[in-house]
Amino acid sequence: MTDTKAAERAARPMPRLADRGVVAIGAPRRPLSDLYHALMTVRWPAMLGLILIWYLLLNLVFALLYVLGGDCIQGAEPGSFPDAFFFSVQTFATIGYGAMAPTTTYAHVLVTSEAFVGMLTAAVATGLIFAKFSKPTARVIFADTAIVAPRNGVPHLMFRLANQRGNQIVEARLQVALARWERTQEGETMRRFHDLELVRQQSLLFVLTWTAMHPIDDRSPLHGATAQSLIEEGAELVVSFVGLDETMNQTVHARWSYRPDEIRWNHRYADIIAVLPDGRRQIDYRVFHNTAPL
Repeated sequence: MTDTKAAERAARPMPRLADRGVVAIGAPRRPLSDLYHALMTVRWPAMLGLILIWYLLLNLVFALLYVLGGDCIQGAEPGSFPDAFFFSVQTFATIGYGAMAPTTTYAHVLVTSEAFVGMLTAAVATGLIFAKFSKPTARVIFADTAIVAPRNGVPHLMFRLANQRGNQIVEARLQVALARWERTQEGETMRRFHDLELVRQQSLLFVLTWTAMHPIDDRSPLHGATAQSLIEEGAELVVSFVGLDETMNQTVHARWSYRPDEIRWNHRYADIIAVLPDGRRQIDYRVFHNTAPL
């Protein structure tokens, strides 16, 4: 897989339907009421940046309060904001070098308040970082393109996925839906989802690769569809994977989608599994996304 393809896949961890912008009108917006969920959904740099900003802001506020207290810190120059700021940092982190110390009741009250706030901040930040770090993820990759090819004389829609970790995912389950615009008899246009029945929808042990296959027979929502008709209908295949990671004993999930321009008709996937002389199986991920015309 080229670097460009890798970058595109990294930038698209969610199905395209979920990536499209939604403009909500009239919905109440109270992000602070669900702050934990908001922080868990942002990326690592954003969350660490918010924690850093909160840390600096608290120290700046307490440093200002120390300056307003006058000569209340032993070992610090009266009215020096840098000395007050670094004393606040030492108090916030309970470092206590001993070079500076509170001398008045006002300063002792501030130190007590800051130590309490620092303890709460450290507890919340530690919990957030641990929860985000330990959140289960599925290292499941999907082929860049799906294919349509005959199997036993019946055309099948196929795509393959692989477990990059190499451990076992038990009770793995796939669900595939076709989303497309349809017009009702009353002339109303609506987005409808049609479940696609797979030849094998569940795998007891998902270790290597899995090629999902949907027969396009007269019962299939894709019966009679062509590449052009799927484009005209704004169709999209949405894939959902759920399984139990045997190592972590936690449920993991992954999602992907294929648009009409990512479905290749009358193609086959390149072979990626080979048997080594000692009986072990080898997976060549270098050609995992490759297809060839029939």
